[in-house]
Amino acid sequence: MRASRLISLVLLLQSRGSMTAAELAAELEVSERTVYRDVEALSAAGVPVYAEQGRGGGYRLVDGYRTRLTGLSREEAEALFLAGLPGPARDMGLADAVAAAELKVLAALPATLRDAPERAGQRFHLDAPGWFGESGPPPLLRELTGAVWRDQVVELRYRRDREVVRTVEPYALVLKNGTWYLVARVEGGPARAAGGGHRTYRVDKIVAVRPTGAVFDRDEGFDLPGYWREQAESFLRSMLRERITVRLSPAGMRGLRYAVEPYAARYAAEAAGEPDADGWVTTTLPVESPAVALHELLRLGADVEVVEPAGLREEIAATARRVAALYR
Repeated sequence: MRASRLISLVLLLQSRGSMTAAELAAELEVSERTVYRDVEALSAAGVPVYAEQGRGGGYRLVDGYRTRLTGLSREEAEALFLAGLPGPARDMGLADAVAAAELKVLAALPATLRDAPERAGQRFHLDAPGWFGESGPPPLLRELTGAVWRDQVVELRYRRDREVVRTVEPYALVLKNGTWYLVARVEGGPARAAGGGHRTYRVDKIVAVRPTGAVFDRDEGFDLPGYWREQAESFLRSMLRERITVRLSPAGMRGLRYAVEPYAARYAAEAAGEPDADGWVTTTLPVESPAVALHELLRLGADVEVVEPAGLREEIAATARRVAALYR
């Protein structure tokens, strides 16, 4: 998000000549303090932007400076046209903006690279949603997209066991296996004072979004990919909170990653003891519940044996007897 804003700032100065911090803040819909930080970042990156003091002053670029798309290799040019997923961009209301940006990039490319979008489009198609998810984006996705772009503080009504109201700073939207999530910092919450306060909300459980009219200053040190990795791991650990003991054949160990969550398969591989004379290993497997484990482990057939708990072992044995009777 910040990279896009920095480019917009340069293009504004390039097209208008000179603008004050207040004018830039209004145009970019951020605070003046954010503009000051962005100008410093551009200067550090080598963009020749400077400030003129006094009446009629403001920020401007050194005369003659223009941004150009130069030095792109074929691989880089083709990768540009894979950067945006058309489905999610459409869901967020950004399809027209993405199409316009692609046309501008295409116009700036040398003639030898003009076939980049066609080559990329005929070689790669990125279909993000899962097979059996609900069709269509969540109703409030576009409103949240606008708030994320503009750094607008919003009030959410969120449905869990009951409806709750939160005033949040919307940092980012994440699409995970066909489900949209909002990453936001809770305004004034106790966790924020401790240096964090970011939380994750399922967008389809948000029932109302109301802009408060305020904008917020982003924590530029916030690492969205790192935060999401940590949240995903934490979610899996909380979901797979029970442990069972199993024996697995070599084929069972190889097939485990297709039967259970990747986190559980990795955990079991790391906890596995030494193989016995037949190659079987005993290990600990994280599961959501014995009932879920029953259905997961049946996929491995005779290549897995539950050692503990005894109740799950008996249930699998009973299921095997019913299957054998059915095919007798």
